[in-house]
Amino acid sequence: MKNVNIFKSGGILTALLISGGLMAQEPQSGTDYVKPFQPEAFRTWSIGVNGGAMYLGSFFGQDDYKGRKTEFGYGAYVKKQILPSFGLQADYFRGKLSANTSHLNGQDQAGPNASFSTDLHWAASISGNFTFANINFRQRQSVIQPYATVGAGMAEYRPTYTSTAGATTVSHNIPELIIPVGAGVKFRVTDGVNLDLGYKVTFVNSDNIDGYTRGVNDKYSYAHAGLEFALGDNRKPQLASHNIVSDIERDYSGRYDQLKSELDEQKQKNQQLEDKFNKTLVDTDKDGVVDLFDKCPGTPAGTAVDGSGCPLPERKPDVKVYITEEDKKVVAEAIKNLEFDFAKATIRESSFASLTRVADLLKSKNFSLKLAGHTDDVGSAASNTKLSKARAESVKQFLVSRGANASRIEATGYGEDQPIASNKTEEGRQQNRRVEFTLF
Repeated sequence: MKNVNIFKSGGILTALLISGGLMAQEPQSGTDYVKPFQPEAFRTWSIGVNGGAMYLGSFFGQDDYKGRKTEFGYGAYVKKQILPSFGLQADYFRGKLSANTSHLNGQDQAGPNASFSTDLHWAASISGNFTFANINFRQRQSVIQPYATVGAGMAEYRPTYTSTAGATTVSHNIPELIIPVGAGVKFRVTDGVNLDLGYKVTFVNSDNIDGYTRGVNDKYSYAHAGLEFALGDNRKPQLASHNIVSDIERDYSGRYDQLKSELDEQKQKNQQLEDKFNKTLVDTDKDGVVDLFDKCPGTPAGTAVDGSGCPLPERKPDVKVYITEEDKKVVAEAIKNLEFDFAKATIRESSFASLTRVADLLKSKNFSLKLAGHTDDVGSAASNTKLSKARAESVKQFLVSRGANASRIEATGYGEDQPIASNKTEEGRQQNRRVEFTLF
């Protein structure tokens, strides 16, 4: 009974270690990041050795004998970790079982045997090992790894028992099917070594391991301590203790920071281009010709100027002119060929020829022209209005640079407010990105 109390106390202490460890895990140094979905970056094979106390029955009760003894057992295993939370484990074990009190468990009367001693020559099994608590956003590597195992295998043992009359019987070697079920906790000592504390109950598919048969299959327990050694490159982390979810989170954060940095850099470049473009549209004397093309800066307010910003000679009476179909074709051709650089107000060279013909038309017939810039709805309304105005101004400055009268050209930007097609399709958005020419 004294030994039973010792092992019950030990089991309670192990439970406290597990619960306390789960509440106070601390990350260790070493390799703590692996690019997600790289199985070759981990150590997945390991070996372990252990030793400890074994006895008939389980932590929750005895089998056929009250006076069971605590004996020594030892074992070893090879494990292949397949997933962070699951692995396959091949175990080898041997030990001894014995009892020296003849009274049957749960009954007052003595059984037919006074004592027994069974040599467990060997036990071999294959088990699934389920690891818990290693998926944690706060720790890159789990320091404590609670686990559970269940498997199946074979054992060979030979009981020796003494009857109440004093006769000793040595049985033959008996092979039998076993079902081992266990639980425990591993403490990561270093990147490649774990301290293993566990408890296992092995269910035997017979009722003769203690030399006495009463119709209820026997079982025995093994409480052990041992060491597990990870095999392979010591620069790689163990898969069983590594936090895959944390790797994914860190990889996402890194990609987000990189993209944000690139976006900020692009915004800065765009701002520089916008500032440079705005400087080219400055018209200090407000005569309708930007300073870049103004050959007569400082013209008094209200003075009519030509395309170079110089005062026009005294204006002759207007001669009434008519817009012909040919004139309309010139304007339509210019609209059709008008192209800008993407998201900019820079006119492409392919549009120069048709715009030059419009400038010639304005000069020869003294027409007035209204330019109306429009955009699709991609982007903010404020930026679209600004872009449409800038594009209309660019067309005006081009025509003025070819000799057209700046005072007869009006440039207005309407942004995305006046679509002529649906903005839900690329074709519709292309139609909405336009500059309209109106002769009068």
